[in-house]
Amino acid sequence: MHGPSTFHDLAVPEQLKIVRRGTAYFAQRLVELNDSDLDAPSTLPNWTRKHVVAHVGYNADALGRLLDWAETGVENPMYESMDERARQIAEGANLGGVELRNLFNQSAARLDEQWRQLSHEGWRAEVRNAKGAAIPAADTVWMRAREVWIHAIDLGTGATFDEFPESVLEALLADVVDSWRNNDLGADLIIEVDGREPVAVQENSTNTAGVRGSLAAVTQWAVGRGAGGLSSDAPAPPAWL
Repeated sequence: MHGPSTFHDLAVPEQLKIVRRGTAYFAQRLVELNDSDLDAPSTLPNWTRKHVVAHVGYNADALGRLLDWAETGVENPMYESMDERARQIAEGANLGGVELRNLFNQSAARLDEQWRQLSHEGWRAEVRNAKGAAIPAADTVWMRAREVWIHAIDLGTGATFDEFPESVLEALLADVVDSWRNNDLGADLIIEVDGREPVAVQENSTNTAGVRGSLAAVTQWAVGRGAGGLSSDAPAPPAWL
């Protein structure tokens, strides 16, 4: 499910520009917070803003490990385990404000440099994501784009999905709907983006729950960040990650 152009339709150099915009967007939201603000709750359950920043910082390093794997052929997974990932984030949430800001800035810079240096063969090399699925290393660009744009919202500084590039919104919504379809979820959902024909999540939808609104509002709802801006009451969306 997507409109005329999504992030996935773009050439890698254009995708990287959008990731860099997303990194700058997250960085600006972070600058708006003083160190004491970072201890406050984020918009995610049980996470402070420090958890969000730590997660985004360590995510860059995790993706960097996949690029090392792609370039060298030596397996280097994102995380040793999901327990290790959770432990790392929890420890990161105990860092001071200066340390957390450095973590975000420096890890983002390292990842960007790895993309700049990745060979032609490396971009096509097969690695595995955190769930163990085989992906080309080029997919790390979308994985990072998703992280920086969505988690900028989670800092709770007033960032909105209306500020996202349309190509990111299109790709996010398409990814979510594909996930629901692959996992037999959302059988009662009909999604209608303003100006487009309604789309059933599943072929045999019972059409009991219509979700209508702008592309930004529908995407915000689909990724579990609230139903504000929808022109109809909407149920809680199914899980997608």
